[in-house]
Amino acid sequence: MQFEGEHLWAGKAGHLFVLIAFTASLLATIAYFIAGKKNNPSEKLSWIRFARMSFIIQVFSVLLVFSAIFYICSNHYIEYLYAYKHTSRELEFKYLFASIWEDQGGSFLLWSIWHCVLGVILIRKSKEWEAPVMSVISLAQLFLAMMIMGVYIFGTKIGNSPFVLTRDEIPGPIFAMPNYLAMIKDGVGLNVLLRNYWMVIHPPVLFLGFASTIIPFAYAYAGLQTKRYGDWVKPAIPWALFCTAVLGVGIMMGGKWAYESLSFGGYWAWDPVENASLVPWMILIAGLHTMVIYKATGHSLRASYLFAILTFVFILYSTFLTRTGVLGDTSVHAFAESGRPMFNLIRIFLGVFTLPALLLFFINFKKIPAERREETTDSREFWMFIGALVFFLSAMFIIAKTSTPVINAIFGSKLAPPENIEFSYNKVMVLVAIIIGILSAITQYFKYKSTPASSVIKKIALPTIIAALITLLLAVFYPITYYKEGWGFLGAIYFALFATIYAAVANAAYIWTGLNGKLKSAGGSVAHLGFALMITGMLISSGNKKVISEEKFKDFVIQMGVDPLTKQQDNPAENINLVRHVSKKMGAYTVTYLNDSTGTETGRRFYHLAFERKDDKTKEIKESFTLSPDVYLMKDNNMSSNPDTKNYLTHDVFTYVSYALNPEANKDTGSFTVSEVAEGDTIFYSKGFMVLDRVVKNPRSNKFNIPVTGPSVMADITVTAKDSSRYNASPMILVDSFGINQVDDTVYAQNLFVKFAGVSTDQTKIKIGVKESDTMIDFVTLKAYVFPYINLVWIGLIIMAIGLVMSMIRRAGLSKAGGAAVLAFAAAALFYMFLLAN
Repeated sequence: MQFEGEHLWAGKAGHLFVLIAFTASLLATIAYFIAGKKNNPSEKLSWIRFARMSFIIQVFSVLLVFSAIFYICSNHYIEYLYAYKHTSRELEFKYLFASIWEDQGGSFLLWSIWHCVLGVILIRKSKEWEAPVMSVISLAQLFLAMMIMGVYIFGTKIGNSPFVLTRDEIPGPIFAMPNYLAMIKDGVGLNVLLRNYWMVIHPPVLFLGFASTIIPFAYAYAGLQTKRYGDWVKPAIPWALFCTAVLGVGIMMGGKWAYESLSFGGYWAWDPVENASLVPWMILIAGLHTMVIYKATGHSLRASYLFAILTFVFILYSTFLTRTGVLGDTSVHAFAESGRPMFNLIRIFLGVFTLPALLLFFINFKKIPAERREETTDSREFWMFIGALVFFLSAMFIIAKTSTPVINAIFGSKLAPPENIEFSYNKVMVLVAIIIGILSAITQYFKYKSTPASSVIKKIALPTIIAALITLLLAVFYPITYYKEGWGFLGAIYFALFATIYAAVANAAYIWTGLNGKLKSAGGSVAHLGFALMITGMLISSGNKKVISEEKFKDFVIQMGVDPLTKQQDNPAENINLVRHVSKKMGAYTVTYLNDSTGTETGRRFYHLAFERKDDKTKEIKESFTLSPDVYLMKDNNMSSNPDTKNYLTHDVFTYVSYALNPEANKDTGSFTVSEVAEGDTIFYSKGFMVLDRVVKNPRSNKFNIPVTGPSVMADITVTAKDSSRYNASPMILVDSFGINQVDDTVYAQNLFVKFAGVSTDQTKIKIGVKESDTMIDFVTLKAYVFPYINLVWIGLIIMAIGLVMSMIRRAGLSKAGGAAVLAFAAAALFYMFLLAN
């Protein structure tokens, strides 16, 4: 059968390039592996040249595969299931990339693209390490190509192709018709939660972090494979610093997206997918510090191997957790069940990199050089190793709790998550923050191998006193108010706050006292300073987060749902009901629900809320602003809420709609009752009465802010409810170039609509139409927080990343001009991304 309007050439070309990428990756892997085994220089070079050519062919093929998918999605060729599931014509162009990597295939392809970029750089820069390092990256590319192959080999399906046709995958009589494309109006479109600025840039940065972790892994493998056990560390350190910066920023970009797009009121909820990305970063931090120890003292080489290997292993394990459906309902971020073929393929991907690497490590364990002399407790390397060990053990704690579904599946157990998931992590990690904060403060004041105790005490005394004073001042004038987990946990928060402030002050002081202001060598201190500020911001913003939408005495109660991240039911008393045009006090603000408007996407509706803050004495308005949180209203009366935030330097006002009426399900079927009245006459309705005070001809202004260009008349009416509340209604009739127009007025608090219906026959009275709506009163339910000093989180992140890049530049030996250019670009990119979002 010939189907009309299909563009099959794009899918066939894309799939062809997937197969070429797979074949080229296979050839590159084999050639690089053989080259790594050759001792003859000419033979080695010949194999390397062949491997390079194969890898470059693979690079171009991967880029052409992405181009084919982009072409299909941008043109909305919904004959392809990829475009049908992830795009729609209403979708803004800026979200087109987000729709591509929403799918598993697109995110695997994004990962592969970054491997291509990193591989090309390594071909140019890795020199004698090229063959063993690139054999690892080419092997990873082989598996990533398999993920999107979608072919059958001996009856077994390998991967899922992004170029399958909708009519082949979705059963239905419509797809058997030659003109089925004319009958399908549009695609499903991008998930509403992903229609956010951060979802355009967060996945590329995060996957660059994921992809780059393979480089320290590959260097560690190269060291074992070539028996050059310690030589790999020097070229690996700059890459480890790069990974740490990029992956850390990528993770927190996800936190920024959650803060702006999800309604749980925060940026981190210990969701399994969040944890799965955090764990490799924490192990990478541990490995980075042990590599630095080895370069300085010769200690911790074995630990460096183990951490470099485990970092990438846990990247693959996080892929297994989030892409196979094994997490089930424990995460709102994980991909849905992907089918047995993909499950097995990801498991093989994990096994092929994990088992041989660990086996090679343990076989060579005794051959790996190790210093016989133990580190002493008065040395820098001892405390650096303790810090690395704390990071590693913390990562193991997090991944063990996250892996509960896997443990249950393997052992048939029925372990259940704790009732309060968030606190089960926080009560441990607050202790980790204390230890890491103190270690970050004092360790750099030690010297390698040995340091007199009096020297350390003398240098650290002033930062200790300053940190203690700042913490004391905070406790007195701005105390932490997180009481819900008891005084013990509150005390731990204060200790953690002291430790992180201590780390920030001590690192700032060390730049001037220990390094004499030499910023070129201060990358580590700057990174530690940024990390400390970030954790300080987390402690203060979370510890003093305040709900300002509390309304204990309500006119009516809306039952709140269960938050999909925290797994806890929202408290109705923390949500305020706002009737349209009726102001309510909310914290320091008076809030009025003005109106709503539709967005460009189907079902999206913005709710415009006016905030005013008045001076307590003069009652003058000190500030006013409008927030417009939005929701996607579904046909089944479910809704997805997107917050809106007012950003200040010292705090954020965070709001989201927790309940809104669906206008389609709340249609008004009432009708107007018309009465003829003169000035002073009364009209009764079921909840009260109204009096026509006067009729104003050609009023100079009106409450609707409608420009009047011709004759007009307005009825000034006072509405009095049974509870003695009074409201004003001012319906109008005006004449303009389009004719006679009636402007109705609405008293939302009474569900009342008032119309100026005309003038009586004898022109002594006017006609007023009154309609009492039989639908629910127009209102929204709002939840609002104040997040104090949350900008410390984002500022700390940027400073930490800049410090890591500074260290990377120094370790990589870049020229002064080149290093300055890289640092300036990194700093500008980070500030631009976060400022643009705000």
